[in-house]
Amino acid sequence: MSEPRTTPLHDTHAALGASFTDFGGWLMPVRYTSDLAEHHAVRAAAGLFDISHMAEFTLTGPGAAAVLDDALAGRISTMRIGKAKYSLLLDERGGVVDDVIVYRRGDEDFLVISNAGNHEAVAAAFERYIGDVVISDISDDVALIAVQGPRAREVLATTPGVELPGLDDLGYYAWLGGTFDGVDLFVARTGYTGEDGFELMVPNAFASALWDALLSAGEPAGLVPAGLASRDTLRLEAGMPLHGHELSTDILPAQAGLGRVVAMDKDTFVGKEALASASTDLPVLVGLAADGRRAGRAGYAVLDASGSVVGEITSGALSPTLGYPVAMAFVPPRFAEPGTELFIDVRGIRIPATVTALPFYRRTA
Repeated sequence: MSEPRTTPLHDTHAALGASFTDFGGWLMPVRYTSDLAEHHAVRAAAGLFDISHMAEFTLTGPGAAAVLDDALAGRISTMRIGKAKYSLLLDERGGVVDDVIVYRRGDEDFLVISNAGNHEAVAAAFERYIGDVVISDISDDVALIAVQGPRAREVLATTPGVELPGLDDLGYYAWLGGTFDGVDLFVARTGYTGEDGFELMVPNAFASALWDALLSAGEPAGLVPAGLASRDTLRLEAGMPLHGHELSTDILPAQAGLGRVVAMDKDTFVGKEALASASTDLPVLVGLAADGRRAGRAGYAVLDASGSVVGEITSGALSPTLGYPVAMAFVPPRFAEPGTELFIDVRGIRIPATVTALPFYRRTA
């Protein structure tokens, strides 16, 4: 078994006292001080995340938009330059190979960011289009840093060396180009926490300097470095799916509540035929809010009133923001109505839980 890879910021994390874990084949910081403190900092002020393990691909040339229309479930060709779009890469059975974000950088220039653990699967899916478009895997050339939280824009605007003309006018799911110490900087107003925030792409050689500059500028605003543990509870509260939990090749988009992402009116795309003929009675993703303090975890059974197993938890935790256990689970459609009373089997104890509309948490501004 190969050793996990490290990001260009690994030594920086170690110097900050981070604890590490293997995530998608990468040795990533799981926390620096406290999961709860890092979670609350993102909700109240800002958190700084290393997301350099993500995979990045560029598609350029006259066929780029058409290729992405065929490869992805969404309609990419109608995107405007400067915008970002969440989409899905499906297999022929309609299962989710990965969820991605596409950025249109020009008429014939797109950036696609995918999950670290699915890097090879996404690269293989794109290989079929080589010859129709120029596809470049730039994952090993760039670092990604996320600033997330209600004070994220303030932090970014006051970071020395960062020049971002137009930052004040940048909308959600949009991007702009700028510089950091004279080097090209790509900044997108996207994130995975349920808060406002930005994701910054910079050449590897400048990652540590950018991280340090952001951390120093953000400290007076309450920004802290944050690890994977807080990132997971933040995205869970925001009802955001994680591949390998709420998404997989065994799960269709509609089951995960992502039917809106699929443009079934396109002439063709990978997986369309399978989706058109799919059953409408498959298990669907729901939110569960539980009593007490004991949280259901991935793999725990969901029970009906008679004690019969009707589903399974995919992600769960005691919500730091809300103060009670929340979880996502797949259950048959007849149990999916908000307000439905179910139970979670937490190590042999039946914990009452109520089906709740996702997300559990939504920012107010």
